[in-house]
Amino acid sequence: MARHNICYHDQPMAFFYNNSNITSDEWDRTQLILVQCVGSICCCFILVANAMIIAAVVTNKRFHYPFYYLLANLAASDFLAGIAYIYLMFNTGKISRDLTVQGYFFRQGLLDASLSASLTNLLVIALERYISIMNFKVHSNLTKRRVTLLIALVWGISIFMGAVPSLGWNCICSLDLCSKLAPIFSRSYLIFWSVSNLVLFLIMVGVYLRIYVYVMKKTVVLKAHTSGSMNRKRTPIKLIKTVMTVLGAFVICWTPGLVVLLLDGLKCERCEVLKFKRWLLLLAVLNSVMNPIIYSYRDEEMWNTIKNLLRCSRSGTRRQRSSKANIQRETTSSLKENTTEDSKVSTQEMLKS
Repeated sequence: MARHNICYHDQPMAFFYNNSNITSDEWDRTQLILVQCVGSICCCFILVANAMIIAAVVTNKRFHYPFYYLLANLAASDFLAGIAYIYLMFNTGKISRDLTVQGYFFRQGLLDASLSASLTNLLVIALERYISIMNFKVHSNLTKRRVTLLIALVWGISIFMGAVPSLGWNCICSLDLCSKLAPIFSRSYLIFWSVSNLVLFLIMVGVYLRIYVYVMKKTVVLKAHTSGSMNRKRTPIKLIKTVMTVLGAFVICWTPGLVVLLLDGLKCERCEVLKFKRWLLLLAVLNSVMNPIIYSYRDEEMWNTIKNLLRCSRSGTRRQRSSKANIQRETTSSLKENTTEDSKVSTQEMLKS
């Protein structure tokens, strides 16, 4: 009973790993270097690709609609995920045992906040799509102010969810309740986290399926009465297919991890949850890699905008180089002209004298 009344805030993470009997979850040096190299390439792609998606939405006026603003916010959550994965890769293995409690909370909080941001973004996009599709419009009538408030709400919820364990829902003062996958997270928190996310997955899948069925029925009715305007009416279906592809990839990549977290929270001794830890992290990274590819593949206008941005950046660097070369040429020519003028003046003075 004495262990329940003592808090271990000043202990390193090695103390909590030993408490959870985690001794075989070590990365050897070759594995760690390989994971860091491959992971760094993937994370660089995540950062660059999602930054290009955000830049495309900002620069192209055709994307200045609520749906694309929310899509850019989803790309921003993947950008945060890329940062979280980089931080995790270089603070894992033996290094994780030397982390302080606050450092571990920060590392896991980044991951939880990015997952919450992606999930909440998909919920908000579902709301926006429902409003627009029920009126059978390509874009909803949400004002920029409301979209900004929704984006602020998404990040407020995400930051709060990432900070919940550090705010008190942990096992630092009750070691018997600690989990294996996250040695300072209580098992009750893992159950809450995994169950709530899985329920939200089911809700979103149901909402998007309902919207898709409604649109298909509406399209069939319109086909019987209209012919020339159907190309314009197919645009809402394209947007829904894009979001459903993103949602499908998100569910496939994150559901196994949430199930393993749930098993750990339920204290499943025979499940050997630590064996799946690294593969589940790889799936999570893969999801953030896939999203920008899905945006550009499903949306031709998005892909063309990204290509134009890449061309502009290349031409911009060329222009900078050429302008620097021209400046150097002008300076050298001006220096030559000044020297020739000075020599002429000096010879004239000599002749006069």
